[in-house]
Amino acid sequence: MAEDRKAALVRITGRVQGVCFRAWTRNEAQMLGLCGWVRNERDGSVTALIAGPTAAVDTMLHRLWEGPPGASVSTVASEDASSIHAPAGFQITH
Repeated sequence: MAEDRKAALVRITGRVQGVCFRAWTRNEAQMLGLCGWVRNERDGSVTALIAGPTAAVDTMLHRLWEGPPGASVSTVASEDASSIHAPAGFQITH
């Protein structure tokens, strides 16, 4: 049986820049075996594309509510996305 896969485009708001949120996200995603990217946005939010096994993506979506020490997450808004655009591995982009 093929493994269920999922991709989500996520926007995280709150105090999420200047607290190593991107590096934390990359590390968490790598530990979960996810592919994708994370970047800061001009409006102070963080956007991420996360793709991989459904259970791992769901776990990451829950972890994004916590964030690294110093972060204060207000919202985690996700929408289904295509994993076609996810790079191999997980990257911090600009």
